[in-house]
Amino acid sequence: MGAKCSQLRRKTRRKATCQASINANSCGLVTQTGQQVPLKSVEVEVQVKGHVATVTSTLQYVNEEELPVEALFVFPLPAEAAVCHFSAKIADQEVEAEVQEKQKARDEYDDAISSGQQAFLLEESDASPDIFRLAVGNLPPKESAAVTLIYVIELAMQADDGLRFCLPAVLNPRYAPSNIDPNSVPKVKSVPASMVPYTLSLSVHIISPIPISRVESSCSLEHLTYLNTAHTQAKVSLSPGHKFDRDVEMLLYYQDAHQPTAIVEAGLPNSKPGSLMGDSVVMLSLYPEFPPEVAYTFGNRGEFIFLMDQSGSMGGSSISSARETLLLLLKSLPLGCYFNIYGFGSDFKYFFYKSVEYTQKTMEEAMKKVEAMQADMGGTEILKPLQHIYRQSNLPDHPKQVFVFTDGEVFNTKEILDLVRSHSRSHRCFTFGIGQGASTALITGMAKEGRGFAQFITSNDRLQLKVMQSLSLALQPAIVDISVKWTLPEGVSVTTLSPPLNVILQGQRALLYAQLTGESFEDSEGSVTVHYGAAEQPMTSQLSFCLKPSGDTGLGIHRLAARSLIQYLEMEQREKKDESLREKVVELSVQAGVSSSFTAFLVVHKGSGQPVKGPMVRRTMPVAQACGGEFEMPIRMGSSPESWCDDALPSYEWASLAGREYKNGLGKSLPEDEYLDYEGCISKYSPGGEYQNVLWESLPEDEYLDYEGCISEYSPGDEYQALARARQDRDQSGSAARAPPSQKDPYLELVSYQKAAGFWELETRLLDLLGKAEKNLDKQMPAQVDSAVWATVLALIWLHGFRADKSEEWKFIAMKATSWIRSQKVENLSECLKAGSALLGCQVKEENLGL
Repeated sequence: MGAKCSQLRRKTRRKATCQASINANSCGLVTQTGQQVPLKSVEVEVQVKGHVATVTSTLQYVNEEELPVEALFVFPLPAEAAVCHFSAKIADQEVEAEVQEKQKARDEYDDAISSGQQAFLLEESDASPDIFRLAVGNLPPKESAAVTLIYVIELAMQADDGLRFCLPAVLNPRYAPSNIDPNSVPKVKSVPASMVPYTLSLSVHIISPIPISRVESSCSLEHLTYLNTAHTQAKVSLSPGHKFDRDVEMLLYYQDAHQPTAIVEAGLPNSKPGSLMGDSVVMLSLYPEFPPEVAYTFGNRGEFIFLMDQSGSMGGSSISSARETLLLLLKSLPLGCYFNIYGFGSDFKYFFYKSVEYTQKTMEEAMKKVEAMQADMGGTEILKPLQHIYRQSNLPDHPKQVFVFTDGEVFNTKEILDLVRSHSRSHRCFTFGIGQGASTALITGMAKEGRGFAQFITSNDRLQLKVMQSLSLALQPAIVDISVKWTLPEGVSVTTLSPPLNVILQGQRALLYAQLTGESFEDSEGSVTVHYGAAEQPMTSQLSFCLKPSGDTGLGIHRLAARSLIQYLEMEQREKKDESLREKVVELSVQAGVSSSFTAFLVVHKGSGQPVKGPMVRRTMPVAQACGGEFEMPIRMGSSPESWCDDALPSYEWASLAGREYKNGLGKSLPEDEYLDYEGCISKYSPGGEYQNVLWESLPEDEYLDYEGCISEYSPGDEYQALARARQDRDQSGSAARAPPSQKDPYLELVSYQKAAGFWELETRLLDLLGKAEKNLDKQMPAQVDSAVWATVLALIWLHGFRADKSEEWKFIAMKATSWIRSQKVENLSECLKAGSALLGCQVKEENLGL
């Protein structure tokens, strides 16, 4: 009888809150209608110890309304984060959450809210591990509540040896194919970044065993303050008044980032010996180094496939930068390799039916198609092109390397990761997250499962630089036969908690977690040895460590190890459909107190024991959408909120806004196959997927989305001439009018003239770019020097003399050029270099050119 009553209360609450939900969501954006936002501020404290960060976020809620509210906040977190603490402070009483099986936690939350109690529920999205939903239920009128969540995370090492910390703030519209369960798509309200109604304060305290060199950020920072003379402790904070309107990215640089480390962390004294939380756990950071003859051997083998996002959200500078990047990649590939280029959106297309050999002819054909690429392919359906790529036969002696460029706006993340993982033995996957709000779960997950490397490009980062860094890794010989051997004292055993080590890249960190069971003396030592092979050479990396636990580490290492194991088991469970693996994940999550896709954090605050009175209204907290910055995203807009009244939809389910009509700036319904692209113009949207409106609720009739994607007031008589003209232009010409192309950078022009074999021809357009008349070149060209050699020498001198700051981008282009020059066996090369340097007015030494 009690169970039936609980079910009835939950069902009644769903019906009762349905109309409140519709009323709350259909009246427009909070800042436009004058409604008070319960979430007032976000305070973040970060403790960095070596490569591990502990992040404490406190969200301050204030209900200034006359009725109790249920505040819903869907927000991004790093996919690798191990959420390990959740608590709520109401008045002077703080209540800490417990981890429960997700369905049980949802039921108890609904029961508490239905009976008038205050409750707090934090859960990970079923669709993507980098999205969380926080529900603050029955917050009484005029009362405040502080919600605190803590997570630990490994700081990812970048190609330039910086450690990347990112506090995500932006959650962009994400594309969900038609086969995705709409109930798993989070319901999110968003405003343009400049209108986020709550503030952020952030401070970072860094402790390191080695000196801290510097801290860089895309946001304005206070000066870095060192706390000791050894520069091993420092603190830094965001400048006052920072709005939580963009991802906060920081790069930490240590003086010797490649130093192998081992941290042994003691278990909880009162936990059962032999359990994860009762035993010690070790985290090892290894930096395998290859011999020079292996590390710098770039052969002509490989199949390179470039998968480029051409969805509407890649508009503006993103697609322009992508075209420039593909130009550099095409010029950097070695002769004899194979390649292909895919573009994807709602559908996908490829340049060649199958990968072709890299020659002058195929390179020129690809370049013409690259120049025509636009962000005009609708949604972000990345699964289908990946399936097509993996169906192609592997080429003997040409390892497959897949480069994926996307802003990461998808909701079928787990399906994509499972696909990449199932083909991990046949390829390597290098990923690039472009712009604010790119999904960490997708970008880092694909690279991890595909044995590659992930890069994020935000703010003023150059995509070209980071792509060339990854190309350097891709051109390294494939590592094979990886094995790990532990050597421990008698009586101590080891249980590996990390997934099998399947990728080793030159100079990049390899992390291992392991549980140590048994007794040992304090001065006992253990060691781990990693064996692997490359270019038919066996290699090893070894690290010895003391088994005595380090002091003052808390349980961060245990929780990171648990999170690593949980994510591995979750993927195994999806692959094998094994219910026992699900139970194991729940057990491990509850034991370690960390988040998983099968569990949730629940707090029920009974307070005085008296139920909160009055009808409860729902308020959805807005998050930032990338807007008006370097990477502009499209506006995707629904006409009416999805009903939460359906009996089949529990109140805790995240409503989908799929299948709604999209509205143009005039408030008129568009056909289902059209949407507003980033320029405010109408673009065609191909069937095969649905946009999930995870950002925008319907607006009042007196508001519209202006050219920049921000909210503007509608003044009577305004006919929105810009939108009308854009649509008229499209109707007349077949596509939206585009701005005239900007003039190319001379550097990129020079690169575009290079031939596939690596040389330049002495032609008029090259002379014009160098600013030299042909007759002057004839006079200064050394005798008996081929014109192509002369042109190639001049191009190399120009790159070294005038674009040395971009040397990481053109290094493979220069390597091809110098290799070609050597093959010509030029006798008077030194004379040629001197003449070229004098002609171009810069002094470049022969050894600097690699000749």
